[in-house]
Amino acid sequence: MSWASWTTTGVYSGRGGVHTDEVGVLTGDLTVHTTWAGGEARVAVQYSGASDWFTMTGSPMACATEDESRALHQAVVQAVEEGGGATVPPVPRAPAQEPPAPQ
Repeated sequence: MSWASWTTTGVYSGRGGVHTDEVGVLTGDLTVHTTWAGGEARVAVQYSGASDWFTMTGSPMACATEDESRALHQAVVQAVEEGGGATVPPVPRAPAQEPPAPQ
């Protein structure tokens, strides 16, 4: 089974912070962690430097590939920075490519 993980520290939440399943809203200097395995991504956040992790509301999220989960991690970081009670956004999908026109 394939797996991957990403961690981004020093993410300052926008006004309204980020929603978690366990404790409600977190605000301030946060760390975002995404783990991808078995076709799903799990997103957790913590106060930077703390030991407790909290599930970001909307996690886990189905992600078919490692690339999708990496793009999701970046989208989550951006959502946390924007604040507004952020939850896990939809998985960014690559635009469908049309087949080349016949010659």
